[in-house]
Amino acid sequence: MPHTTIMTNNTMRAGESHPTSSESSQSDFVPFEIIEGDYDKGMVLLADHAMNRLPARYGDLGLPANAFHRHIAFDIGIEGLTRQLAAMLGVPAVLGCFSRLLIDPNRGEDDPTLIMKISDGAIIPGNHPITQEEWNFRLDTYHRPYHQAVERTIAKVEARGRTPLVLSLHSFTPFWKDAARPWHAGVLWDTDDRAVTPLIEKLREAGDIIVGDNEPYDGALKGDTMYRHCMIPGRPHALLEVRQDLIGDEAGIAEWSTRLAPIFAALNADPILHETKIFPSRTGPYPA
Repeated sequence: MPHTTIMTNNTMRAGESHPTSSESSQSDFVPFEIIEGDYDKGMVLLADHAMNRLPARYGDLGLPANAFHRHIAFDIGIEGLTRQLAAMLGVPAVLGCFSRLLIDPNRGEDDPTLIMKISDGAIIPGNHPITQEEWNFRLDTYHRPYHQAVERTIAKVEARGRTPLVLSLHSFTPFWKDAARPWHAGVLWDTDDRAVTPLIEKLREAGDIIVGDNEPYDGALKGDTMYRHCMIPGRPHALLEVRQDLIGDEAGIAEWSTRLAPIFAALNADPILHETKIFPSRTGPYPA
């Protein structure tokens, strides 16, 4: 069975970074990190919620320090998992470097949850009230540069004559409210099942984990990262959620990297997963 680590809110987690006052000016904060890899391989990894950092100008958004150890701030374990997978597979990856408490890179620009006032019971004083000027500033300074970095990275693969396979990595909590979540991992998707079906099948092959199909969330979300960079242009993709207690330390990250790397490599070897094909979205028509 998969390795499990249970952690309290005050426990440091593998790959975790915290808001720091060492960022002396706005220019010190870069909202994304690109891990270079072999673009000829035709795969790109994404980690929207990799980090829990804030630019110095925002302090702690009025939140207690332990808020930045929680899922409301970032996807626990995903930075380490993405780095290890990128290294094992030799492929590029893009990591978001700002906390989703500041602005959520996995939301469309017109999504009302783009900048949250309350997240899982935690009131975020630095986000309310917020002026339109500040809203636009966060879009221009953090959200848009991240997505521009994603598109540039994908474009480098396409410049080599291949449609990339895009795999996005996230993590989820073992419980929601008082309900236990039985899944060890879940694959989220809209209507393009080209990468989804084989990914779910290969994850389930060993028989030792429960894999959700559009669980614990529905993958059809208008304007999110997969919608923007994959559904609209027709790039093969899947979003994988791993339960955060399974990747909350180095041992868990190593175990899941070893589990996932050969699966991702097998998917990437399928020519069908390097073809451009546009599928309709369950969210409605694409923007003109």
